[in-house]
Amino acid sequence: AGTFATDFRTQTYLGKPVLTWFQGGGNGGGEDVIYNDRYQQIATVKPANGYLPDFHEFLITPWNTALILADTIGTANLTSLGLSAHQQVIDGVVQEIDIKTGKLLFQWDSAGHVPYSDSYGPLPQRGMPWDWFHINAVHLDTDSNLLISSRFTWTVYKVNLRTGAIMWQLGGKHSTFTIKAAPGQKLDNAGEIFAFQHDPEALGGNVYTVFDDESDGQAEFSFSRAVTISLNLAAHTATLIKSVNQPEGLTAAATGNAQTTRNGDLFVSWGGLSYFSEFSPTGKLLFNAKLPDGVSTYRGYRLPWNPGS
Repeated sequence: AGTFATDFRTQTYLGKPVLTWFQGGGNGGGEDVIYNDRYQQIATVKPANGYLPDFHEFLITPWNTALILADTIGTANLTSLGLSAHQQVIDGVVQEIDIKTGKLLFQWDSAGHVPYSDSYGPLPQRGMPWDWFHINAVHLDTDSNLLISSRFTWTVYKVNLRTGAIMWQLGGKHSTFTIKAAPGQKLDNAGEIFAFQHDPEALGGNVYTVFDDESDGQAEFSFSRAVTISLNLAAHTATLIKSVNQPEGLTAAATGNAQTTRNGDLFVSWGGLSYFSEFSPTGKLLFNAKLPDGVSTYRGYRLPWNPGS
């Protein structure tokens, strides 16, 4: 009772197609699971160091390890932000786990690399921990370093997978890049490319897609969209070069993703709105549908699957 599953998708493990998802309950427990193409469970992944599992990500790397997220509660002196000298904080953690052995290979934590003052997150009620960072994605860039998304700092961080150092940060209060919009494109009402975002994906050539929620359920700047961003590392500029808007002009209070398909289309799950859409490379709406009322999805994918005989 109370068990849920999320981020259901196909991946590749040990050279073979597999089904993966997170499954957990309401008590902070949970695990990531891998099933083969005969629907047999072949592996389970859990966080190391006793951390609480986070359902937002379970990514199998090309070298057959797992990138997962976890949460841990720490304490910080946040009197400068009007909070307690012993304020409890929820810190976001990335772990790389050896799938076969469960051994921890790499760990990165938000508190060790990002100032609490970078957060746009709503301050907590007295006695409650502050969800200041809210980590919601870790992906691989084309050079095999990490792309980490923080919903409440409005930032995507590129992180060195060997050292944990931040290589650049896109968006938020301390962006490495000056934000620009190409002709025909518009920044949001806060002058940013995205806010409360999810799912940064590398397309190559320093071009990235991001699902731009534009909402946390309380503050809304404009409607949700999927954005394509080109980075000029030498000039330190980030240019919004393409965007597709939520067809009904709605905002997703949370979740969502944007997947570039093999033929160059963009498949978008609008998160808590329960809609999903597909757009051509020129931004033409090809498909739009909505799940039944009361049903929502964390992410949506369009992926091939051929079960074994």
